[in-house]
Amino acid sequence: MEVKTYRAATMHDALQLVLRELGPDAAVLHTREVRRPRWFGLFPGTREIEVTASAGVNVPSRLPPGRFRQEAPRPTAPSAAPDDQPPGPRREARPSVPPEIEGQLSDLQKMVEELCRQQPGGHRRDLPEELFRLFTELLDVELGEELARELVERVRAEAPLEERSDPRLLKTRVARMVEEELRVAGPISVVPGRVRVAALVGPTGVGKTTTIAKLAANFRLREKRRVGLITVDTYRIAAVEQLRTYADIIDLPMQVVSSPREMREAVERFHDLDLLLIDTAGRSPKDEVKIRELRAFLNEAEADEVHLVLSSAAGRRALLHAARHFAAVGTTALILTKLDEAMGLGGILPVVRASGLPLSYLTDGQNVPDDIETAEPRRLSRLILGIESHAGD
Repeated sequence: MEVKTYRAATMHDALQLVLRELGPDAAVLHTREVRRPRWFGLFPGTREIEVTASAGVNVPSRLPPGRFRQEAPRPTAPSAAPDDQPPGPRREARPSVPPEIEGQLSDLQKMVEELCRQQPGGHRRDLPEELFRLFTELLDVELGEELARELVERVRAEAPLEERSDPRLLKTRVARMVEEELRVAGPISVVPGRVRVAALVGPTGVGKTTTIAKLAANFRLREKRRVGLITVDTYRIAAVEQLRTYADIIDLPMQVVSSPREMREAVERFHDLDLLLIDTAGRSPKDEVKIRELRAFLNEAEADEVHLVLSSAAGRRALLHAARHFAAVGTTALILTKLDEAMGLGGILPVVRASGLPLSYLTDGQNVPDDIETAEPRRLSRLILGIESHAGD
């Protein structure tokens, strides 16, 4: 199997190279963003998209037959060859793809098929050049082929003719569409005279403990609120000690609990505070037993807000899977972390659509109490589309 790698400034240009050399049956195996080194590797260079592809891998498409290309005629049974005539040459079978990566390859293959649709002789009317360029830009920010096409088709239907020739106006229109879909919860609301209980939940490694520290520091040092911490992260001693270090620096009371009963007692002990933040152990969305255990802790805490913390650097499927399974613990809002580590933020929109959760905070670094901001629809839509950069850039 021959595998080739192509680099170009955009996903569109890279896929065009694949099509030109390997043809419309090429399979895209991998994509990533790279930097071309400058000055003998001492300084990072310009950003490029790298696409690895092969014409010898069979990736089955999930598109309906005949959607982008003519359906091949069904083969008829071959007639028996005369005894004195040798059989024709057999086509070599293409190697199969392992099932665990077939879905990912199929997603990438759909990008190639979409480009094939745009080639001369396609069986569906072509997009104008400006709209096709917009489509590939949406792919570049990891928005996903289905959602990118949906937005482009809406632009085609709604944008005035004179606007379609201006890429900037087209991108602004898409930004407004995305902005309309984003709901925000605002910051944690502290009510005078009673303790506000807010818990953070999510998979392992998404930055819950660091986010708790940022929230605690901002409410204590900048808003002068009385803040307390509870952690049920007894599985990772290092995480408990990390939070205890933050608590000592900021001068906050902290309690470690290991059972739902201890959770209730700790909440009652902190009844005279303004805000009580609960840090929880990272749970695998696939572990239903641990999810039920987490729900028992939160029921005893009677949390007013349950923020699902997800990493922006995770894949779209992982984000959707986590949002779906953590809904069982009563999530009320969504916090997105690690914006500075994400290749693209397009995976956020499908998660917001599927979960129905409003966004509360965004984080993009490790600095406490900085590197956190309240989610705002206009800025987030522009971040998703790459019109604005996060604070860490």
